[in-house]
Amino acid sequence: MLSLHTNAAALSSQNAVGSTQKALTTSLTRLGTGYRVNSAMDDAAGLQIAVRLNAQTRGMAVAQKNTQNGISMMQTAEGAFTELTNVLLRMKDLATEAFNASTTADDKTALQAEFDALGQELNNIMRTTSFGGQNLFSDGTETDGTGGLLSTALTFQIGASAAETMEIDTETSLGDLATALDAVGAQYGTPDNATPGDELTAAAATNAVITDINDAITAVGTVRAQLGAASNRLEHVYNNLGNMITNTTASRGRILDVDYAAETSNSTAKQLLMQAGTSALKQSSSLSQLVISLMQ
Repeated sequence: MLSLHTNAAALSSQNAVGSTQKALTTSLTRLGTGYRVNSAMDDAAGLQIAVRLNAQTRGMAVAQKNTQNGISMMQTAEGAFTELTNVLLRMKDLATEAFNASTTADDKTALQAEFDALGQELNNIMRTTSFGGQNLFSDGTETDGTGGLLSTALTFQIGASAAETMEIDTETSLGDLATALDAVGAQYGTPDNATPGDELTAAAATNAVITDINDAITAVGTVRAQLGAASNRLEHVYNNLGNMITNTTASRGRILDVDYAAETSNSTAKQLLMQAGTSALKQSSSLSQLVISLMQ
């Protein structure tokens, strides 16, 4: 029907052009941003899933940092215990030499002087070893294995959820180590004591100090084994988190990222439709001229 008031063809063409323009705008936005989903309107369910994946990925990335910091802390402690072992081994050498029949009193005095110095260093290691400004083995004044970061159970956050934690408890073994070291020499407990020790020089001294040193070496080994096992576990945690981050990020990308090959093709099609629709709208607008021609 020809009508001056209602041009159905023009209205249909106008509606088609509007829809095509909207689709073309969406396509160009995707090509410009690189994301298939730029708002919840694009894919409400996909956006919700992608946000959850992003939260998980970011949490795991922070957990990776946590594991690295934990490993670094335990490596610091391990380094201290390595030197502690070296000191104890030297003290054992001195004690073994002191209780030999060919060793003179003057020899024992010289051996005792080094023995005392090493005992003071044992105290220094236990009292001052720190990580990030926190003492690891004591409160900085005492050497009884209390007050330090490793003197209580430690909990590491190793994942993105509240349930993903790891606990390391060296409280008992560290206390046993402090007790064993205290039995090795008097200078360990009182390093500022000006009076030389008599573990090697006293008339009643016996080679039982060798046993005490062996016990201390064993105690150091126990703590080192705990820390080494924990460090190995954290290393595996770090690797597993890396795998999960890779796969989770890929999953998020499959939801959010635009497929440029498909979207470029879609954009070209919409541009052609836009041109065709505009042309059709122009032609439909000329239909009103037919009404005028009928009246002439």
